[in-house]
Amino acid sequence: MGLESLLKEGFFTSRVDALLNWCQRNSLWPMPMGLSCCAIELMSAGDPRHDIARFGSEVMRFSPRQSDVMIVAGTVTYKMAKVVRKIYDQMSEPRWVIAMGACASSGGMFRSYSVVQGVDLFLPVDIFVSGCPPRPDNLLHGLMELQKKIEREHSVIGDGSKLSLPLN
Repeated sequence: MGLESLLKEGFFTSRVDALLNWCQRNSLWPMPMGLSCCAIELMSAGDPRHDIARFGSEVMRFSPRQSDVMIVAGTVTYKMAKVVRKIYDQMSEPRWVIAMGACASSGGMFRSYSVVQGVDLFLPVDIFVSGCPPRPDNLLHGLMELQKKIEREHSVIGDGSKLSLPLN
């Protein structure tokens, strides 16, 4: 069978890695961790004006088992940090974290003993969204940056002779 006949019949080729990355980046299901004022901007990202559905993220999952990207929006106290970490640990792999706002990224204006000075001290953060509070379009930009990052990742692990999908 020649190349011309394959093209005529509509034959499609791709890498498994690229196909899995395309599926993952276009169907991110957020776990909203709205801890303070940034949560209001997180909620407004789903309205028709900003339309987070364009990125396949319109379904906010409030169960960590059904989500793959955690959006930490707002001030995180040390007491709440244990809960946020526990919820993150319950999410299945692959999972990503977006730190939304100045408080989640660096503690913001709260330099006190009770506030964590950035969620990257206890979570592996993939994307930092700046602002106090950040506008919904900033969050959408962060989501697009996360999609670019996912596109570059390797979903399939193996040396080429035996391929296996990561289960954890």
